[in-house]
Amino acid sequence: MKKKRRNPFNGGEDGDPLSVIVNLFDVGMVFAVALMVAMVINMNMTEVFTQEDFTIVKNPGKENMEIITKEGKTIQKYTASGDQSDSQQKGRRVGVAYELDNGEVVYIPE
Repeated sequence: MKKKRRNPFNGGEDGDPLSVIVNLFDVGMVFAVALMVAMVINMNMTEVFTQEDFTIVKNPGKENMEIITKEGKTIQKYTASGDQSDSQQKGRRVGVAYELDNGEVVYIPE
């Protein structure tokens, strides 16, 4: 009589060959989430996940300047317009802002 050899890697189960693909999908999802968290931490954007209101200025003083503000649950993104002459004609002066020696900015409405 022949003895049947046991495969130690099989575990005695007749598993579905597609279960390996499902496990690879799970590993891929964990990797994608970890990559997104690492990118947020690397870009110093952790303020987006807090309850506090904030304002971020990207590329200040340049043509591609962006201002990102969060107030409550709404996040707004403003981009600098290329034509400054039109924006000056549409607005009016409402006050003056002064920067103190310690870096604090004081706004005085008119």
